[in-house]
Amino acid sequence: MFKRFIFSFLLTTLFACNGQQEKINGVSFVASRDVIDESHVNPVVKVNANYAAIMPFGFIKNLEHPEIIHNTDRQWFGETRAGAQQYIEELRKKNIKIMLKPQIWVWRGEFTGEIMMTSEATWKELEASYTSFILEYTNLAKEVNAEIFCIGTELELFVKYRPEYWFDLIKKIRAIYSGKLTYAANWDEFRRTPFWDELDYIGVDAYFPVSDEKTPSFEDCIEGWKTHKPIIAKMAKEYERPILFTEYGYRSVDFSGRKPWVSDHTMTDVNLEAQVNTTKALFETFWKEDWFAGGFVWKWFHKHDEVGGEDNPRFTPQNKPVESVIKDYYKIKE
Repeated sequence: MFKRFIFSFLLTTLFACNGQQEKINGVSFVASRDVIDESHVNPVVKVNANYAAIMPFGFIKNLEHPEIIHNTDRQWFGETRAGAQQYIEELRKKNIKIMLKPQIWVWRGEFTGEIMMTSEATWKELEASYTSFILEYTNLAKEVNAEIFCIGTELELFVKYRPEYWFDLIKKIRAIYSGKLTYAANWDEFRRTPFWDELDYIGVDAYFPVSDEKTPSFEDCIEGWKTHKPIIAKMAKEYERPILFTEYGYRSVDFSGRKPWVSDHTMTDVNLEAQVNTTKALFETFWKEDWFAGGFVWKWFHKHDEVGGEDNPRFTPQNKPVESVIKDYYKIKE
């Protein structure tokens, strides 16, 4: 009974805002070559978002390479510390809150969850390099008063084989930064992540399969979530932490609900209805739950008028029917 009271108190503390229950209605704001200005932030405001995930990058040559290259003049501006800070400052002018979410890119786009060293020596090198990378942005999170800091994204094998490192890293981050912490676990990883007790949110990149249909209906997807939702809710209760979808979204293609994580450029058959139905079902399944904090739609580009559109098969909701769906659900309900 006492634990349930504490959990309810935590949720109330996290979500209460001037008497309202406010969700994290976020966009994953993509790093670019450019400085941003008000014209790039206004579309974020218009979609009723109240948060943006800012994503500076570090780069690794391959899955067995221990060195992370980051914050260099060879990167795009938005991928660097200075770029992330400029984006945050511009978003702040419109009262957009921030999750700072530094990420790793493996050359040729190999999956970060499979980063795996081959010796103790290279593990130690990776740990030292990752610490340098993540503390760079921990300090930025402190400097800009970011509301949330994400300590890693989809690094399953790194977490699995070096758990002690992660517990120690969290202590180092806490010594610098006093805001809320999360980790972005992949949808098939989050149940095995060992350190949720040390963080404030259970972060999930929510690419759960919900339908095998070419054009999944809203009802298909609602039914598909019945497999996953009880597991997610159980995690929130077990760890007494709210669930945060650190990424969520669907491509505007055929079979969008079957393997939502797939970013295959050969998938080009545009299906706007599929994207609408899968997205609406996700909102209806989670956004009313007290144990659910909200999420960040994947992904949002700064030049709103030049991206997306009804012939675009990618994840972005911009200039597609699903943008109106997001705008409606992101509107704070009285």
